[in-house]
Amino acid sequence: MSSSHSSSFFEKLFHLSVNGTTVKTEAIAGLTTFLTMCYIMIINPIILSETGMDHGAIFVATCLAAAIGCLVMGLLANYPIALAPGMGLNAYFASVCLGAMAVPWQTALAAVFVSGVVFFIISVLSIREQIVNAIPMSLKLAIGGGIGLFLAFIAFQKSGIVVANQFTLVQLGDMKSPQVLYAFLGFLMMIVLHHFRVTGAIIISILVVTALSTLTGHNEFQGIVGEVPSLAPTFMQMDFDGLFTASLIGVIFVFFLVDLFDSTGTLVGVSYRAGLLVDGKLPRLKRALFADSAAIVAGAALGTSSTTPYIESASGVAAGGRTGLTTVVVALLFLGCLFLAPLAQSIPGFAVAPALLFIAILMIQGILDIDWSDITEAAPAFLTIVFMPLTYSIADGIAMGFISYALIKLLTGKAKSVPYMVWIIAALWVFKFAMFGG
Repeated sequence: MSSSHSSSFFEKLFHLSVNGTTVKTEAIAGLTTFLTMCYIMIINPIILSETGMDHGAIFVATCLAAAIGCLVMGLLANYPIALAPGMGLNAYFASVCLGAMAVPWQTALAAVFVSGVVFFIISVLSIREQIVNAIPMSLKLAIGGGIGLFLAFIAFQKSGIVVANQFTLVQLGDMKSPQVLYAFLGFLMMIVLHHFRVTGAIIISILVVTALSTLTGHNEFQGIVGEVPSLAPTFMQMDFDGLFTASLIGVIFVFFLVDLFDSTGTLVGVSYRAGLLVDGKLPRLKRALFADSAAIVAGAALGTSSTTPYIESASGVAAGGRTGLTTVVVALLFLGCLFLAPLAQSIPGFAVAPALLFIAILMIQGILDIDWSDITEAAPAFLTIVFMPLTYSIADGIAMGFISYALIKLLTGKAKSVPYMVWIIAALWVFKFAMFGG
């Protein structure tokens, strides 16, 4: 295909000239977005493999889920917003499997699948925006901040900075151990690179720490390129038996609720930066929401936790990305990475831990916008934030936030200001705790 025919093809498919962009600009934007978010193909298998899932299969599922989400978003909705399995949601997935609930990962995948189906239904019926608008802003911001602290705690565990103590539950680890020192090095590197706006700060730091630890004998390197691992260990392994118990319905609800806020906020935020909003609204919104929910369902079938839009897409927008061609480029790059499984398996946990801590910093920044001067808003937000890391459960943090919000507003004479959706969610959590405990 000649360059003129190629340009004409892309013009018809993505309306490049109308959006003031070119094939070259979109390609550069796609590469930029990919470099800022490709850390997920390394981090996601490490987190989910702790549940007993096959690392290689998760790696393939992560790349394929990201590629599918990006392709649907790019070709159907024509937006430069990339998708991949989400941070925070994968940590919650692992905590559900490994925590007090001890849910088999096959059942957890079924919960993700169902949450995606529900997501699709409410998106088609335009209920999604109504739910988001009904939830108090303080709780929305607190959920993001709490997940940030939850990720930070996981980062401290993985790096050995925080270890168990039978009397105080946790204590400071051995600060002279190689893994702790490498974790600090990786974290400082990410901060410095990010400060100087170096594209791919996270993935660069992970790879540098991996290389250094390998050279010094603290890590085993398994290669860079190899055969694509089998997807069979996780493909279509969802187990729906016993899924619809009260406890697991709560799990489905948390997957749904967290992704609801995360994805909607990212879609609007990145679209605003790209100048794609018209009168404050996002054209082709239903198509974008379809891409979002389709990626969740496909990801669960492949064998990974919820797939969601990535705020890192803003980096591609800053590089000039304005259409779905940007996300198609991201999809192709994720597919190309399927042959890098040996490299992903060579990454040690202490190289990934700094990335979790770095992302935690970005996520917690939103709590600055909570109205801390109003104690009826501040108290529920605070409980939401601290309960997540201290109970090792995103679900319990959300539950305490909604229950305390409803009770505090009721007892302070502000019950009429509480949206009906908050009452419903709070009542459901109270019922869950009353009937089934924590």
